[in-house]
Parts: sequence; C-alpha cells; structure tokens
Amino acid sequence: MKILAVADQESKFLWDYFDKNYVKDIDLILCCGDLKSEYLTFLATMCKAPVVYVPGNHDKQYLTKPPEGCLEADDRLITVNGVRILGFGGSMKYNDGPFQYTENQMKKRVSSMAFSILFHKGFDILLTHAPAVGIGDGEDLAHRGFKAFNDLMDRYHPAYMVHGHNHMNYDYRIKREETYGSTKVINAFEKYVFEFNK
Repeated sequence: MKILAVADQESKFLWDYFDKNYVKDIDLILCCGDLKSEYLTFLATMCKAPVVYVPGNHDKQYLTKPPEGCLEADDRLITVNGVRILGFGGSMKYNDGPFQYTENQMKKRVSSMAFSILFHKGFDILLTHAPAVGIGDGEDLAHRGFKAFNDLMDRYHPAYMVHGHNHMNYDYRIKREETYGSTKVINAFEKYVFEFNK
C-alpha cells in the first residue's frame, strides 16, 4: 500500500501544479494538520484515495468549515483499506487557542481510547499533529511533543507514527524518518510518500 502523508504547508506540486499521475498509485492520504480545509477537500476530490485527517493547532477553521469528503480521525480509531488508524490532533497548550492540550489532557484523551484499541486489537498507524517526546519535537513549549504518544508506542507497537507540526525547514537536524522501538516515525511536513506493508 502506498501512502501519501501531508502536513503544515500546502504543496504547490499537489495543488497549484497538480498532476494526477503523481497520485495515481496512492492508496491512502494521511493529513497531519495545519492545512487549509480547501486543500484537503481538493485532495479528496482529485484523488481516488481516501483522505484521513487530524486537526493541527492552527486549524480553527475546521470548527466551522471542516474539509469535505474526508474522514476525521481525531479521538477516533478508524479502519480504512484494512489499516487501523488512531488519531489525535492538536499541539501542546501554549495559549488559549483551540486544539491545544496539556500533557494531562492528552493522557486523558489517550486513555479514553483504550476500549476502542482493545476492540480493534491494536492499531497500525498513530496519526497525530504533534510529535512524541524526543522524536522530532522542539524545545519550546509550543513544539514540545507528548509523552502520551511515547506511551502508546511502548504499549501497542504500531508500525508507524505519522505527525506534523515541526516543519523540516525549522532546523536542519529535524529528520524525515526516525525509529522508536519497532515503530517508524515519519514527519509529514509538506508531502511524503511511503510504502505500508501490513
């Protein structure tokens, strides 16, 4: 299965200069937040692949104008094309904006999904906006990762964690792919295609 992951910055290659040949083999699109609703709606319209998203900390527009034709995975565990996706949007709380959470609030969100995770016998992809602690996160509060995500990976060992939030052009040391235990962690900044073999 070929997956396109996007986050944080609309790709001109996928929007302004859209070429259907680029996405013709894509089976699933994962959106990690901080993208315009119109952009996600465009992808859902122009691509045959389902679009699954979580909101970022700058996605206040989703409250009144959510992306059309897309599947929201925020605080949900959904199965798409046989892939179990557990989603948590938002970032660490740094002001009073929407989609921001303290570590304790994120832990409660994660805990509330325990029955669903058990029912689905785990999950394959952890889809988030913010990163986990120590894996592509930043030192400032706004870009700090959530330990709750590390705990999820420690306990359930998903094949992938896909996140956004920390733009790769912020710092040359930010990596596209990292490994945490048996989980491959991907920063979806702008666009990235990877193969998922279940």
